[in-house]
Amino acid sequence: MSSFGDKGYKGLVYKVAVPSPLRRIFDYLPPASGEKIEPGTRVQINFGQRKIVGFVISQADQSGLSKNKLKPILTVIDSEPTFPDKLFRFLQWCAHYYQHPIGEVLNTATPVKLRSARALYQEVSTYHLVGSFDDSQLQALDRAPKQKTLIDFLARRKNVSKQEILDQGYSTSIINTLKHKALIECFQTHADKPEPFPPLIDPSPKALPLNQEQQLAVDKIRSGGNAFNCFLLDGVTGSGKTEVYMQIMADQLREGRQCLILVPEIGLTPQTVSRFQQRFNCPLSTLHSGMTDNERLGAWSQARDGAVGIVIGTRSAIFTPLPNPGLIIIDEEHDGSFKQQDGFRYSARDLAVMRGREENVPVILGSATPSLESLLNAQANKFTHLSLVHRAGGASDSITTVVDTANEYLESGLSEQLLFKIDQHLSANNQVLLFINRRGYAPVLSCSQCSWIAECDECVSQLTVHAQPPSIRCHHCGVAHHLPNHCPQCNSATLKTSGIGTQKLEKYLAERFSDYPVIRIDRDSTRSKRKFDVMLEQIHSGEPCILLGTQMLAKGHHFPNITLVAIVDADSGLFSPDFRGQEFMIQTLVQVSGRAGRADRPGEVVIQSRHAAHKALTQLTQSTYREIAQSLLDERREAAMPPFSQLTLVRAEGSQLRHTMDLLKRVNEYAIEIIQPSQSQIQVLGPVPAPMEKKAGRFRSHLLFKAETKSSMQQFLTQLVYQLENIKLSRGLRLSIDVDPMEMI
Repeated sequence: MSSFGDKGYKGLVYKVAVPSPLRRIFDYLPPASGEKIEPGTRVQINFGQRKIVGFVISQADQSGLSKNKLKPILTVIDSEPTFPDKLFRFLQWCAHYYQHPIGEVLNTATPVKLRSARALYQEVSTYHLVGSFDDSQLQALDRAPKQKTLIDFLARRKNVSKQEILDQGYSTSIINTLKHKALIECFQTHADKPEPFPPLIDPSPKALPLNQEQQLAVDKIRSGGNAFNCFLLDGVTGSGKTEVYMQIMADQLREGRQCLILVPEIGLTPQTVSRFQQRFNCPLSTLHSGMTDNERLGAWSQARDGAVGIVIGTRSAIFTPLPNPGLIIIDEEHDGSFKQQDGFRYSARDLAVMRGREENVPVILGSATPSLESLLNAQANKFTHLSLVHRAGGASDSITTVVDTANEYLESGLSEQLLFKIDQHLSANNQVLLFINRRGYAPVLSCSQCSWIAECDECVSQLTVHAQPPSIRCHHCGVAHHLPNHCPQCNSATLKTSGIGTQKLEKYLAERFSDYPVIRIDRDSTRSKRKFDVMLEQIHSGEPCILLGTQMLAKGHHFPNITLVAIVDADSGLFSPDFRGQEFMIQTLVQVSGRAGRADRPGEVVIQSRHAAHKALTQLTQSTYREIAQSLLDERREAAMPPFSQLTLVRAEGSQLRHTMDLLKRVNEYAIEIIQPSQSQIQVLGPVPAPMEKKAGRFRSHLLFKAETKSSMQQFLTQLVYQLENIKLSRGLRLSIDVDPMEMI
């Protein structure tokens, strides 16, 4: 409602954002109560035929609509804004940068339980006496001693909650009887906010001695005080980055300031929580998708009220309200899990930097394999680069060997050289880790007779064979079928599997190394948190065993007894259609390799490949990650690809490919109308079908925009999304905008 005319209403109106795909805010009249509403406060409104919860963005003294077209706000849900002022401004910036409707952004940042009209602070029933009693009234209770003692109890206290009464041994029926006799009465009051956590006198009594590199990093971070500065803590695996985090956290906790730590995976949260609980005598809360809605609301509320000093969470925790923030840490900052891939497609790493700037607090990005974006920011002095090139505690660097498997016979994907080394390390009472980024039993099921291959009807992908339970499954859309005994095309019984997955390799290893336990860690084997914890306990016992797993093993785990790490098949990332493919592959290989030799035992890394002479693999054995990353940066600069340019991907999804292509052609027409008159340096690529053109039954097409600078991209997108409002999408057709996309499939 941005235009005003003579027929518009002149008077107080509130601008309200609603969780809707519409990129606009709506005018509402004040509530009947006339109370003033602060920006960021939740309100209940009539929106179409529904009652929904929205957020007040601002107020104005006129509207472009006439008064009879304006509806009043029904209810002001809370007496205060949901988000502190700085966080509210930050969320509005997020909506603008990612070109996403502000109502949906605010909804994403709000716990599910608060997306209804539930109040921030629940009302509590409390009881007190009704006036004073004469002797006759008390004597009438002589035959009801429990009632009389409850009267005595309430006479000594004011405003006692029902739970306190029940805790004293009185039943609900006794309370109700005294209410019926009009001797006590109940009234509602808001629950009190918890007290902020007290500053810790000695928050870190178990601090470890720092080596020279760690001390330089700590001193540099401290020299910036409590003001905003972004530090890239670039430390090889096992260099003691966590100890640097904790010593800086101790400074903040001592001053009563809160610390927000983001980790890429839920699986890392318990490990991180355990380390911080052992170290700090401080209340702590966690936020991640594995929690129930009630648990999440409780943790979010504690953080918002300042009752906890440490908040640990996955990407969405970046939106957690903190009344007294002191530090933001992003561990494994390079990890793709920090990018939301649907809905509001934000990068938690990038937002951490912007939130740190808004809150004026230091930000630490930590990684053994920093992203190219962060390395370039450090080179441009936008970030302060802190290096830890030596492992802490005197651990030595691992020796890396690439094994050429192009012309070698493999047993379940393992070379004879690797099998010999596994036996060697296990016999020395060490642990071995095998990494294969392919879960299931085998990636292909086919017919020897007619060459039929099991493919997903809903996706452009093959179905993966699973042994437990016997089935064929799509790892993209989740569809599953019983494992067939005969070919559905020619009815032949000559079905065979090709390739290997974690389940097939687990079976082979259990037979080949029967004296040692094989522990498989992937998304199938760790669905139960308890089962995952049992696995970790078994590994940390130190007994010789074989760890077998996928990407989950590459992220931050500390396994001090592993001396051999093997990458079973390193070829998947060498020829990726994604321009970031080699960066992601090298980061994964370096991260996995870093699990070896983390204590006083020397480590060894074996990388199997059918393309052993590939430049990326030879670099891994001859260069440091920083040298490889610089080589990749040079290639990106020549190609004018991120981080030397900015991309925005417009995706269309629908039931037919031609519909998605037609939609993007219309978007492209609007884009050209904007680009040509302004001579904007925006490049357009597409529209084209997505590399994976069908997923979960829906066809997908891409239109890519490239700009030299973020500012030119933002100017272009702001005009484009305004034009896109003119497109009426037919049923089932969707359009989305992904600023700084991380996945191009």
